[in-house]
Amino acid sequence: MATVFLAALSGSLIPRPAQALDAPAGQTGAEALPAHPGSGKAGRILFLGNSITLHGPKADIGWSGNWGMAASSQDKDFVHLLLSRIAAKTQRQPEALIANVADFERQFETYDVSTQLKQQLDFKPDIVVLAIGENVLALSSAESRTKFRSALAALLASFKKAGNPAVFVRSCFWADQTKDGILQEVCKEAGGTFVDISRLGQDASNQARSERHFQHDGVAAHPGDKGMQALAHALWSAISGSVFAEQPERK
Repeated sequence: MATVFLAALSGSLIPRPAQALDAPAGQTGAEALPAHPGSGKAGRILFLGNSITLHGPKADIGWSGNWGMAASSQDKDFVHLLLSRIAAKTQRQPEALIANVADFERQFETYDVSTQLKQQLDFKPDIVVLAIGENVLALSSAESRTKFRSALAALLASFKKAGNPAVFVRSCFWADQTKDGILQEVCKEAGGTFVDISRLGQDASNQARSERHFQHDGVAAHPGDKGMQALAHALWSAISGSVFAEQPERK
């Protein structure tokens, strides 16, 4: 499997305090495009995420992996579990590009997609999995919600314009009504498929601290092997029901 990793090695995604997880709930700049039911195209897969998708080693928080935090090994993070499911379905190893775009979450108002994600746009993926939201600061004002919506719509529109991939957007692992609502609405406007994983983070057994000890509470709150498996399963269910709809298993 040809896999390229693009990780932000500094900083860690820290979950919001429990009381902030249930916070209450622009323009797209692009015409909504159809999804890809039954296309079977999955040769190039792009993952745009944060530390749950990819985080390099960071000794000061006790994290030594170079994969999705906080799986116990690379093959157990949701990205590689999902790639394995796709490979088994298509009988070929997809090319994968995996990028940590936490900077977009933190700086969406000024983030230049065309320059900062040029490699990802040039990759022209068949499938884009967008797994962000946790690092976005609380969208407590109408202005901040509008700006996030606009930036998110522009991000998806850029990939649709570059190659019209099938788009899958998941909700936050640590559920947030406001952010998840915007993710869902913009995904729908872009013709993508929204994957609701809001219940996963609410199950303590899906967090890595339930499986082993971590020195850093933020790392420990990330999905462990069980949580990663559940996340991969949710995404696979959406992808298999869309991209591989009515595509029989190959013998």
